[in-house]
Formats: sequence, structure tokens, C-alpha cells
Amino acid sequence: MDKPTLETLGRHLQSLRLARGLSLSQLAADAGIAKSNLSRLEQGCGNPTLDTIWRLSLQLKVPFGDLIAPVNVAVGDHGVTVRLIDQGTDTVPVDAYWMSCAPFTERKAEAHAAGTAESITLISGQLEVGTTGNTKLLRAGESHSFAADEPHLYRTGESWATALLTIVYQPAANSDDVRAPVSAEQTGRSN
Repeated sequence: MDKPTLETLGRHLQSLRLARGLSLSQLAADAGIAKSNLSRLEQGCGNPTLDTIWRLSLQLKVPFGDLIAPVNVAVGDHGVTVRLIDQGTDTVPVDAYWMSCAPFTERKAEAHAAGTAESITLISGQLEVGTTGNTKLLRAGESHSFAADEPHLYRTGESWATALLTIVYQPAANSDDVRAPVSAEQTGRSN
């Protein structure tokens, strides 16, 4: 990300943190990152990884897409980039991303918030995707849905892979969360 993009992300991150009434120390500790790293991110410095952004979104109780929406650029690391395409605001909101994975890439994603569901439709290449121990090899035109509230992975072979990735959430009962995740069972999706 370039400097203006990092500054936009930093300001947005700080405003979300302050809106939640969290101190810099508290958010950093809850997200498992150094306070100095969080401070640099809020100042528009550094280059956050996908995992760091995910951990911050979980602790701020906002979807990943809400955290990156103001920057309107692809974010990524280690051969995987994602770009937010659209965010639904219905009762069960859906965030849509364009995802690109470099050849010979293996991305192990941390578990997302309880109940998060992902669905991937492969556009080009081949991509192995799913929860650890329960993956599926996709070819262009094929899809796979899974509960992403456990560790999961994306693995390419010798060619680039591009895909449409959707993440499904639902409002949390008795919560002030803007959006909380929904389980694969609630979406009617299966592995």
C-alpha cells in the first residue's frame, strides 16, 4: 500500500478503535500485536499483513470489509491479494472480494469470528481451499463453501489462481456489533 492509502487505513482504524472505547494498549493486546505496531498503523506507517487486519477486525467487532473499505485498493501479503468488490447491507450481509493467488502459494488463514462462512468460486487456475483436513481442489468454474471459523487454507500449484470470495455475516443477538458472522449451517451452505 502506498503512503496515502496507509494513512487512510490508519485514520479509519483509529476512529473504529475510539468508537469502541478501546485504548491503543487494549486493542493491541486483544489482537495479539505489539502496541508500537498498532500505533504505527494508526499513524499511516507500516504495512499490515492480512492476518493483522483480520485480528483487528475481530477485536473491533467489524467485518474485514468494513475495516478496509475506505482504502479501495487490493491488500495482501505472501502471494495472496484481495480487493473488496461490494458489501451487502441486508439482514444477512455479504462481503464480496476478488482474490488472486500467486503460483506455489500456501496461505494458512487463522480462524475468523465464530460462525463466519466463506464461499469461493474459482475464475482461473487451480486452487485447493477449505478447512484444515477438509480441502477441495477447485478448477475454473467450480465453487466450495465452508465454515471459516476454524483454520483454513488456500494453496495454488504452478499457475496463478483468481477467484470470487464471499464472506457471510448476520446481526448478533443482544449485541452492539454492527455485523457478526453467520455459520455455514445458517446460510444453507455445506462443504
